[in-house]
This record gives sequence, C-alpha cells and structure tokens, in this order.
Amino acid sequence: MARPREFDEQDVIAKATDLFWRRGYNATSVRDLGAELRLKQSSLYRTFNDKRTLFLRTLDHYRATESTQAEEQLSAPGPSLEILREWLIWMISHEAGRGCFVVNTAAELGTTDPEVRQRTEDAFEVTRKTLASLLRRGIRDGDLPAASDVDAAVELLFTTVLGLRVRERAGHDPQRLATAIDFTIKMLAISGT
Repeated sequence: MARPREFDEQDVIAKATDLFWRRGYNATSVRDLGAELRLKQSSLYRTFNDKRTLFLRTLDHYRATESTQAEEQLSAPGPSLEILREWLIWMISHEAGRGCFVVNTAAELGTTDPEVRQRTEDAFEVTRKTLASLLRRGIRDGDLPAASDVDAAVELLFTTVLGLRVRERAGHDPQRLATAIDFTIKMLAISGT
C-alpha cells in the first residue's frame, strides 16, 4: 500500500522554481533539490519522475505567476509609454540580481531540449503579443506616432527586454539600465517609421 504524500506538490514546485531560478538547471542536482525541498530523492522521483520533469513543471509555474503579472502590468489603463516605462523599471528592480527565469533558461539551455525551448518560445511570444497590443493602443490613443512600425518596435523592445534582463542578472548599475529604458521610450515617442 502506497503511503500518502506528506508534502504539498504546488509548494514543492514553487520552491523548486526558486532554486532553479537562482542556480540554473545544470548547476542544480537532485541532491540539491532534496535538501532545498526537504524531500527524499525517492519522493521526488515518485512524484516527478526525474529532475527534467520537475524543471518543466517549474517553467510552467513561473509562466503562470511571473509572466501573468507582467501581462497584467502591460495591460493596465493609462498612457502606453508610461505603462511601458513603469514595467521596464519594475522588471529590472523586481528580482534584482536574478534576471528572468525564462531568459536565464533560454540562455543556459538554448536549443538543447525541444520541450524547454517550446516553453521559453511560448513565453517570449506572449511578451511580444502583449507589447504589440500596448503599442497599438498607444497609436490609437495618440501616445505614439500614427506611422509607427509596431512589428519593428516590438522586436526592438523585446531585444531590449532580453538585454536588460541579462544585464540586471549580471549586476549592472540599475541607473544605467534606467537610462537605457528612458532613451528607448524617447525613441518610441518620436519615431514614426
């Protein structure tokens, strides 16, 4: 007869997300997970099968929490460029020194795991779509020039976001990152091409 679980699976996933986010996939061993989560390896294997499966669950958890929060912030009412700036500033200060779990994962694992790549690309696409929606709203509301190229602006912003996340994780001066953000916002406000 199987013993009932003595832990909350969602709590374990949240704690594992934090560990993978801090250390990365390759630097986190099953032993590390067991120690951090206070679980025996047998319990981890019984519940999640293996480290990779648990890691995929943590990516899903992150997207359901952190990524959803970013979507909500970018969809908030108000002038689009102010909303964008507030989000970018929040992004570099929210989890100072940690970067974004999805960006960290994409940088670490790249194209080596198709399921991980699919999850990171799906998260990136949500960001692109949310940015496009915000920019279209900005054009509609007169915050951005009517001739703005939304697709090009989204790619610029998305590349900026990824760069900011990497620089933030690398410990770069937040004031310098804020300067880059302000210049990006200024360029969006005056660019009509």
